[in-house]
Amino acid sequence: MTLFDPAEAETPVGPTRRLRLTVAYDGTDFHGFAPNHGVRTVAGVLAEALARWLGHEVEITCAGRTDRGVHAHGQVLTVDVAEARVARPGDLAALVRSVNKMCGPEVAVRDPQLVDDSFDARFSATARRYRYRIWNHPEPDPFTARQAWHVEKPLALAALRLACDPLIGQHDFSTFCRKPKGREVEPSMVRRVTEARWIVEGDGHLRFEIEASAFCHHMVRSIVGTMVAVGVGRMTAGDVRGALASRDRARSGDMAPPHGLTLWTVRYPGWSSVPG
Repeated sequence: MTLFDPAEAETPVGPTRRLRLTVAYDGTDFHGFAPNHGVRTVAGVLAEALARWLGHEVEITCAGRTDRGVHAHGQVLTVDVAEARVARPGDLAALVRSVNKMCGPEVAVRDPQLVDDSFDARFSATARRYRYRIWNHPEPDPFTARQAWHVEKPLALAALRLACDPLIGQHDFSTFCRKPKGREVEPSMVRRVTEARWIVEGDGHLRFEIEASAFCHHMVRSIVGTMVAVGVGRMTAGDVRGALASRDRARSGDMAPPHGLTLWTVRYPGWSSVPG
């Protein structure tokens, strides 16, 4: 493996190819996905590992920037790489082995594919799916503590499922979204949700699945926190419908913690980041 020296090769030399990778990571010890100077991020460690193998710096585009403490099973990224480094049979497999050796087990890449330059991990995506896990039990569970929110009070499953109904369809989700600051033009919070449901995995394990064309900042965590308020009886499913219609952030429940959230799947025309 050629060691990366920024002084010798800051950008790819010669023709480039666009590389698509599927990425899984445990976000517990990262300050989110996006590069952030001075702190450890998923994109930061991936960029360093890729640069060391490729011999040049890379700029990573991802399907969705996850926050600090949030995980991913099917995150997707694209990078432009020097064609000469991925031209031979076995090069992509060698890249995956090398990156996983440097980044694993916290971060792992898979499914390397050379794609057309028009493919963009973010803008080519047609849908994203998130999972949120809850451990609903009086006592904590050390084995799920990093990836599930421990809720001690019993949750009424029927109420949780009723609270999903108002979310389906196209709505303004301002009630559940943190709006970006410093923008001259206020961005739209309108999103189309195609699926929202609660699944009982047994023995106190619950998971919430939600899929939409896109999500705004803190949307899933705010929705889950509001639904848990419904599940313990502090709110009703009707309150969720009213809160959504109000577009008032103050009417949502407390935001669920980040460690229960996983970016599960990203969908593209004819392809998904998680099979099945």
